[in-house]
Order: sequence, then structure tokens, then C-alpha cells
Amino acid sequence: MSRILDNHRRPSASGRVKSVVVFLHGYGASGQDLLGLADPLAQHMPDTVFVSPDAPEKCMGNPEGFQWFPIPWIDGSSIEASTDAMERAADDLNAYLDQVMAGEGIMADKIVLFGFSQGTMMALQVAPRRDTAFAGVVGFSGRVISPELLAGQAVSKPPVLLVHGDQDEVVPPESLNEAGDALTVAGFQVYAHVMKGTGHAIAPDGLSIAAAFMRDKLGIK
Repeated sequence: MSRILDNHRRPSASGRVKSVVVFLHGYGASGQDLLGLADPLAQHMPDTVFVSPDAPEKCMGNPEGFQWFPIPWIDGSSIEASTDAMERAADDLNAYLDQVMAGEGIMADKIVLFGFSQGTMMALQVAPRRDTAFAGVVGFSGRVISPELLAGQAVSKPPVLLVHGDQDEVVPPESLNEAGDALTVAGFQVYAHVMKGTGHAIAPDGLSIAAAFMRDKLGIK
């Protein structure tokens, strides 16, 4: 049985609901951390609701935050425990996404998953394995989990934007190329942007590129 994820929601600027952006936070953070991005994005996406769940587990490396799954080289967990937790978190996230669609009255083609770090890993794990494609996936500073399995397991293939800082000290910048290669081989349409002089963060140029990508894929004029 899936766990219910605590949800944070920012209504659309216009009061109308024509699309939804789902923020997926990183390791040790919370849904509130990314929801602040709704303020600058709402100027370009006035009919979009922004939602951001807390990951299902308290973070082993930061008890004040949350994690989608443990990270062995940070918290000392085993590979098996990390894999099992990721698979369970994927089930939780799928149930959450179904609830968002029903609650907001929006179909998959009007939803974008927007991940950061571990949230990107979850977005790229879950979105391709759903029956219906989302409008797109935006992945900042993450990677594809088990890239060798992607081509054989991908059911739907939403367009993907990968963004990474060239000074990222947490997830190596080359992870962008590795993810892009795996997605391209699997038949995804992939876009990429490198944030110059940026570490493990979301810089203004990256957010601007993401906003343009989301507007295009959601059909916002």
C-alpha cells in the first residue's frame, strides 16, 4: 500500500487551472523548498497550479528534511536498502500523481514534473514507466537511475529538459551527458542546458530555460 505524501500547493495566479507543475525536491529538503520557485514562474504561467510533496521518509542525513530513498555513500545504508526504498517511493509518487490529476481535474498532457537532484532521479524513474506521457520533465542536477534498464522499461516518452551546473560538487556535471545519452538511446526528445559557474543549485538562466520549455510543452502562448 502506498504512503500518502504531504502536499504543498500554490494556486494559479489567475485562479484558473489549465496546467500543473509538480516540484520534486532533493535529498534532505522538503516540498516547501522548491515551492518558492512558483513566484517567478507564475508570471509566465498564470493558469498553472504548482504542487510540491514531501518525500515519504525522514532524511537519514538531515533529520529536519526528507528523502525519497537513502544514499549509501552519504548515510551508510546498503545498496539493497536504497534500491528497495526507491522502488517503494516510486509507488508512493505514482499514487500522489494520480491524486493530483484527479484533484486538479487535469490530464497527464497538462502536467510537468520538475525535479531537483534526487527529485530529478525520481522524475526520470517514474515518468517513463507511466502509461500516459506527461507534457514534459524538467530535471535539474540529477541523473538517471539504472540507465541500462531505461530503453527496455520506458512505456511513455515525454520530452525532457536536463539542466546542470558545470561546478556541481554533489552530482558530477557529466551526469547530464550520461542521462542525455540514456534517454536519447531510449527514444526520448532531450534538451540540455549547462549553467556556467553554478554548483548544485538552480541559477536564473537555468530557471529561465525551464520556464520557456514548460510554456512550450504545455501550449502556453
